[in-house]
Amino acid sequence: MDFATLAGLVLGFGAIFVAAYFGGTDPAVIFGRWEAIFLVVGGTFGATIVSFPWRTFSTGFILGLRTAFSDVDFHEREIVSTLVSFAEKARREGLLALENEATALDDDFLRQGLQLVIDGRDTEIIRKVMETEVSYVQERGTKAEMVFTALGGYSPTLGIIGTVLGLIGMLKGLSALGNTTNVAGTIGVATAEAFVATFFGIMLANLLWLPLASRIKERFGQLLLVREIMIEGVLAIQAGDNPRLLEEKLLAFIDPRDREPEVEEGGAVPEAGLSASSA
Repeated sequence: MDFATLAGLVLGFGAIFVAAYFGGTDPAVIFGRWEAIFLVVGGTFGATIVSFPWRTFSTGFILGLRTAFSDVDFHEREIVSTLVSFAEKARREGLLALENEATALDDDFLRQGLQLVIDGRDTEIIRKVMETEVSYVQERGTKAEMVFTALGGYSPTLGIIGTVLGLIGMLKGLSALGNTTNVAGTIGVATAEAFVATFFGIMLANLLWLPLASRIKERFGQLLLVREIMIEGVLAIQAGDNPRLLEEKLLAFIDPRDREPEVEEGGAVPEAGLSASSA
């Protein structure tokens, strides 16, 4: 669980609740309008489902939630260290010496790339296979982002529809009031209740759906960066590049603040956390 995402959602919705309470609006009045919540949430999901094939929507929604709320550390610096160590061993003992290391890797993508190198595949074939896999990952991330972006786009519109329906009901009910003295008060209450739907539509779009879409985009951007590092490393190992030059080449992909390896007590560099495939 990524507690930063969870904390952000709690802070955002909490700010709305506190603002409503101290602003003189009873939160129970707003959050108790279940018909408005049902209209906005149900209508938003309905419109989004219509926008995509069912498999695209269901897969993208589930993948998006898992990606946004999962706490994944891609360990870019450790991956670079691992690839450099593989390059050193390949230069000393040959590519076949990497077979045991490749088998022990947790990351399917890197393991597949190294196995292709060990099997003596052509450089262009290796690049094509690995880049095809990257394109597939990118497509999955794009679809997940699109689903949540669509949810964020439809939500305010459904809120406006709910408000219009509330205003229609209010105007229709005016004739029943006649010339009673509480007409102004009744109109005020009915108008306020009508705008609850708009409130929910805008709130869910800007505090839930669109932030999650941005989070998904960022997560898959990190994953694609790791994949690019792996591709360059695998091809450099096949070409027999100097390990020191390979390290400098791969470090160029990483933020300068993250280029120093994390050293454990005793001076040992931790093993690379090659778990990026979980995304």
